[in-house]
Amino acid sequence: MREKHLNSPVGYAMGMLAMMIPVQAFSSYYSYYYVEKLGLAVGLATLARTIYLIWDALDQPIFGYLSDMTRTRFGRRRPWIIAAMPLFICSFVMVFAVPEGIEGMQLFTWFLIALMLYETVSTVLWVNYGALFPELFRGDRPRAKASAIQQVFQIIALLIASALTPILFTAYGFRNMALLFGLAFALFMSICMLYVREKEDIHQEAPLKFMEAFRETLKNKEFWIFNIANSFAQTVNGLLGSIIPFYAKYVLKVPESQVSILLASIFVSVIPLVAVWYWVVRKLGGVKGWRLALAFYGLSVIPLWFAKDLGSGIAAGAIAGFGLSGFLVTPAVISGQIIDRDTLKTGRRREGIYTAVAGFITRSSGLISALSFWIVGMLFGYVSGTNPGPNPEATFKILVSAVPFSLLMVSFVISMFLRIPPNDQKKADLE
Repeated sequence: MREKHLNSPVGYAMGMLAMMIPVQAFSSYYSYYYVEKLGLAVGLATLARTIYLIWDALDQPIFGYLSDMTRTRFGRRRPWIIAAMPLFICSFVMVFAVPEGIEGMQLFTWFLIALMLYETVSTVLWVNYGALFPELFRGDRPRAKASAIQQVFQIIALLIASALTPILFTAYGFRNMALLFGLAFALFMSICMLYVREKEDIHQEAPLKFMEAFRETLKNKEFWIFNIANSFAQTVNGLLGSIIPFYAKYVLKVPESQVSILLASIFVSVIPLVAVWYWVVRKLGGVKGWRLALAFYGLSVIPLWFAKDLGSGIAAGAIAGFGLSGFLVTPAVISGQIIDRDTLKTGRRREGIYTAVAGFITRSSGLISALSFWIVGMLFGYVSGTNPGPNPEATFKILVSAVPFSLLMVSFVISMFLRIPPNDQKKADLE
């Protein structure tokens, strides 16, 4: 039975389920927890994210290169993932386990240290998990299918986290909520590792030297166009997730207990729609499908501007889910194509360093998100939950609709410059 499902899309997707439950809880509520609940100023929260990004710029490519260089009988990626699992649980709990009574600079210091530890261990997990994808699944159709299944599991994780997070922290507190999600992560990631095995033939390749590896990666034009476009779109994902609790409170004026309903409206619609985007990729190819997804995503956030209550918010969220589903499915296909072309050129599979550098570019979108929050908040006088300013409704309408629309239009324009010759892709699929 186990051999039958070895390296199956479902087995691999269990890792996405494992990571996205705590990650969604983190991305949706860490700002709300520190800014709204604990009173950390938005400016200090933005400063902490900026310091983290400086470190993230260093650790992402280092861990990617170390992963590519790893040679063990258990594979290159699996040992890193297994070793990082307990550290991830500890750092995730630390984010939401702030000691009582600390405030001001003490709160800022705790937030910064917890954030850097959490993001460092997350880097190890995401780099190595992401590097497995192009190795295990070759060609547009297998990758589109695997990506679609992976995103279904991601949406299930988002629904679980979105529905349970406010219930759990209301009933048991943020610390115990984090502990429960950490245990769920351990269970599902263990199942993933049980059903994933790396291909033995690539373990014997001699890796490129550190500087040579970076030169080959950084001078790849297609890589930069794709990931810069993706970074703007990824900003929207993070921005929507973190702003929805504020949007629900100040724009829709619904209680905290109903925030999970609003988040669910976005994610539920995604599950059936990933099949639509799988069909789009099969018909149009990876690049055109990805480009179309960005355009639809941009249009889909417009209705959020006009929502006035929970009912209209749910309807607008469902529409946004259609655009989100396309962006979740299509990028993995393009990323695989870029790595395949690099393999043809260098004679080596270098998923780790490509995944790492791409991860830094897209995760740096967190800075754009944080700056957007700070700038719009400053313009409208929002400082924190204890000092929301004269017009918090306008603040969060702009952050949930106008800013995402603008970012996605930038992403779409950049995507028009990406060209991947189809003949090169066919050769790579045969390797």
